[in-house]
Amino acid sequence: MESQFQAYIAVAVFLLTYALIISEKIHRTVVALFGGLLVIFLGILEQEKAIEMIDFNTLGLLAGMMIIVAITKRTGLFEFLAIKSAKWAKGDPWLLMIALSTITAVASALLDNVTTVLLIVPVTFSITQELKINPIPFLVTEIIASNIGGTATLIGDPPNIMIGSQTHLGFMDFVINLALPAIVIYIVTMICLKFIYGKRLKVSDKLKQKVMAFDENEAIKDVPLLKKSLFVLGLTTLGFILHQFVHMESATIALGGGTLLMLLSRINPDHVLHEVEWPVIFFFIGLFVLVGGLEETGIIEALAVKSLEITGGEMVSTSMIILWLSAIASAFVDNIPFVATMIPLLKTMGELGGMTNIDPFWWSLALGACLGGNGTLIGASANVIVAGMAEHRKHHISFLGYMKIAFPLMIMSIIISSIYVYLRYLM
Repeated sequence: MESQFQAYIAVAVFLLTYALIISEKIHRTVVALFGGLLVIFLGILEQEKAIEMIDFNTLGLLAGMMIIVAITKRTGLFEFLAIKSAKWAKGDPWLLMIALSTITAVASALLDNVTTVLLIVPVTFSITQELKINPIPFLVTEIIASNIGGTATLIGDPPNIMIGSQTHLGFMDFVINLALPAIVIYIVTMICLKFIYGKRLKVSDKLKQKVMAFDENEAIKDVPLLKKSLFVLGLTTLGFILHQFVHMESATIALGGGTLLMLLSRINPDHVLHEVEWPVIFFFIGLFVLVGGLEETGIIEALAVKSLEITGGEMVSTSMIILWLSAIASAFVDNIPFVATMIPLLKTMGELGGMTNIDPFWWSLALGACLGGNGTLIGASANVIVAGMAEHRKHHISFLGYMKIAFPLMIMSIIISSIYVYLRYLM
């Protein structure tokens, strides 16, 4: 009875915290920390257990890449890329959006979506400032592109890394099974965004000509530091690609890259660490503890088990339930604990049902968890990072404003995924 009461309390705290985040009356970092601490104060989690719920691999990855970006920014590389992209697009903002979002999607598949947005957002701010246009449409598009691109590979998004490490599925399995739907979804999404943002993206011919007259080479301020930054960035990227083979976590690789670049650059660490987006880091800490309360009281597991009971283990209906449940849950709850709960449940269900091949379940889980992150501003790590970087530069992405655009696009992507899963695996 006491555990049931605690479950109700955990849900109440979660809903209250989420309502305050949506209202935007109080900064989301303060709200998330308050909600996480409330979970501890009310006895739902002991402090030691709450600390265990914090995913330090995610936090380490964020901090390490923020350090690398903070130092690389001093070289003028982002301004160089901004001018180069704008000149390729001939100053046309829609072509520029396509260029930046495509780079974001591809890089998210090869690196991870968090690293990608940390690199691409400064470029976006540089060029939109020169063209005197609102950066928000570009940032929203890049958030969506990063999550779609991250769906395509094993290393692109944390849920895929978790699924790959707990199953027989390798890097090429993810590419072969998930790259095609990711590409289709990306193309359809960009067409939709053209109708949403197309008329808003207007730039005068005078500003276009001004941008075309820029010399991108003049943007490079420190060539020796640029060489060091590119070396470390290349080394870190290689580490991400090979991390499963060298048995090293992504946080270790990112923090190693950040520390190496600080060592090579000899820049005062006070100046570098000052540029780390600490509100974002602490937002995640609060959110991990908050969701940990739901996990500890069995809410997430009960939701997953109930959904699987409804289907009776039938392949088609179970795959669809997994896909849609993962998508909706990942839009509102961090997908890492949800996926961690689903993996052993799916394995057990396959064993009890005597199923020799449950791969459709894994692909449904991966598509739902990764694409579902596009649904809200706190649905995925990349979303929170971009929102934090925008706020740091006095550009506010509202929770509901983002959701009005992204949630319908997320639903559309899950409909496409449903058709894909059914036609490829279940017919």
